[in-house]
Amino acid sequence: MSMSLTKDTTSSAPIQVRGACPHDCPDSCALLTTVENGVATRVQGNPGHPHTDGVLCTKVARYTERSYHAERLLVPLRRSGPKGSGQFVPVSWDQALADIAGRLQAIAARAPEAILPYSYAGTMGLVQGESMDRRFFHRLGASQLERTICASAGAEALAQTLGDKVGMKLEFFAQARLILIWGSNPIGSHLHFWRYAQQAKRNGARLVCIDPRKTETADKCHEHLALRPGTDAALALALMHELIRNDWLDHDYIARHTLGWQALRERALQWTPERAADVCGLPVAQIRQLARDYGSTRPAAIRLNYGMQRVRGAGNAVRAVVCLPALTGAWRDPAGGVLLSSAGQFPVRRAVLQRPDLMPARRPRSINMSTIGDDLLRPTLASFGPQIEAVIVYNSNPVAVAPESGKVVQGFAREDLFTVVLEHFQTDTADYADYLLPATTQLEHWDIHLSYGHTDILLNRPAIAPLGQARSNARIFRDLAAQMGFAEPAFADQDEQLCRQAFGDAVDYARLQAQGFATLKLPDAPFAAGGFPTPSGKCEFFSARLAAQGLDGLPDYLPNHELQGSSARHPLAMISPPARHFLNSTFVNVRSLRAIEIEPLLEIHPDDAQARGIASGSLVRVFNDRGSYHCRASVSHRARPGVVNGLGIWWRKLGLNGTNVNQVTGQALTDLGRAATFYDCLVQVAVA
Repeated sequence: MSMSLTKDTTSSAPIQVRGACPHDCPDSCALLTTVENGVATRVQGNPGHPHTDGVLCTKVARYTERSYHAERLLVPLRRSGPKGSGQFVPVSWDQALADIAGRLQAIAARAPEAILPYSYAGTMGLVQGESMDRRFFHRLGASQLERTICASAGAEALAQTLGDKVGMKLEFFAQARLILIWGSNPIGSHLHFWRYAQQAKRNGARLVCIDPRKTETADKCHEHLALRPGTDAALALALMHELIRNDWLDHDYIARHTLGWQALRERALQWTPERAADVCGLPVAQIRQLARDYGSTRPAAIRLNYGMQRVRGAGNAVRAVVCLPALTGAWRDPAGGVLLSSAGQFPVRRAVLQRPDLMPARRPRSINMSTIGDDLLRPTLASFGPQIEAVIVYNSNPVAVAPESGKVVQGFAREDLFTVVLEHFQTDTADYADYLLPATTQLEHWDIHLSYGHTDILLNRPAIAPLGQARSNARIFRDLAAQMGFAEPAFADQDEQLCRQAFGDAVDYARLQAQGFATLKLPDAPFAAGGFPTPSGKCEFFSARLAAQGLDGLPDYLPNHELQGSSARHPLAMISPPARHFLNSTFVNVRSLRAIEIEPLLEIHPDDAQARGIASGSLVRVFNDRGSYHCRASVSHRARPGVVNGLGIWWRKLGLNGTNVNQVTGQALTDLGRAATFYDCLVQVAVA
């Protein structure tokens, strides 16, 4: 298979280039891009990669439509109208870089911490997502960004319990006899796990979905537990109660490989199924049966995803769930255990990529990306530091995706805020930029990827030359560094060199070049004999590290910040899971995908709809004290009574009234990991 990256001027014979999907999904698919005369004509899954197996989701299968989109940004742009107007004029790269560097140098001379990077998972690549950009901001002395908007609560919970983002191997779910799919909708967001789950189902396994929403995945499972949002820890503790009461425990595994058993046992025995049923809104019998199934089935596997950790008690909930396999000894079998994220198993050399040694001796302050709405509006304060004067946004669209977006808009609308956005399209955030810089897509640059759903490293080769004047993120920050006079050798590294640095000798780079992926060498049952990467080497039911911070060392149920029943004005709980054909705010402007979703949708239970005079197709207003947005109602049993599902995340300007679901979400943070609480939100709904 040819790996040529240059346009063949003498032949139109197509070539195929190996790559990797860059998007925020556990699957990290291996791609094959067909190129004819320098043009990418098709993107497909690599059939040679076992996890991808030649299959892509609907979104990425249409990636050429995104790369060659008529509205693709192809030249640098400078703002020519008021903030938010989206009015720009073209400028040269030399002009843009010189002006941006001059503005940043002037701010840095006074207060480098007044400059803030803002990025997340627009690409999951280690090179275009967290290499030269980090070097640049470290050298500048800019504020650090706490990247918390999606996964940090669950990540902290895993670190405090299992020691890191580790778990069972994805492929062994196919051999499980019971699979709990908890806070996850893999049909929409983890397609290749679903293939393994279906294989297990065909072999007689029982599949149970635990989710407030009756998802497409729940439709295909044997059972669905539609618990109230934010009550997962109560359910997990009740399962522990039943495991103890019926002695469905592996006492040897508990004795050898866990820490804090007696304290956890005492807490769990307080959580009868009746108590949990009252909290979760579930039948007592359903909780008892789930405990019986989990306690008596071998091997039993749990697949968590990040849906369950977007509430106040997120970290405690994840801690409670990931304790379960150690109680039953499920880890003894390769097809037993739990998986939330596998990312901690990859030997990434982040210090080599990011070069924190370039920072000044006094470490700069940190700003939480989940509170950007408040932080952009803060003046200079002793407790906060200097007012934020400049933001450089890349791999993110905060005006659309950050909580309480009314405040986010106010912040980005500040005329005194200097904003630079690296983007493919003129997003909601791009409308507020002072400079808009055209970035390459995955088909046009080098990158290297890990996965949080499997254990393969993937290399992405550029399949085509950059379109127009687009430059890779890494090159843009390299060029800015040169413009600002940063002379350190670290700023000379090219993109492919950064790919080689990411793992060093821990991966066979020649293998990556030859087949596009390389599998980590890991034991099939990583914790069959303990050996967790915790300080004790055990599964830590009790975390001394949390206790030292003044927190509860044991997992517990923490009620939501906005507990259902606490507000007569806003009686409905709202969760905001992704629309099936979008990925966060990515793909919203791809017309063929938006045509499937049609318009923003709110799923509402028939009982709640009838009480409000709402019919399917009604235009409704969803509101609370933070704001409101309009969407179309779908009266559906996909919503449980008292809970509405606001499917997201639409670009505000492509929605129905210039806002989206995040107009009503809040900036309160989780118990662990300081993460966003998107699914901890009370609203009212009325016909618009």
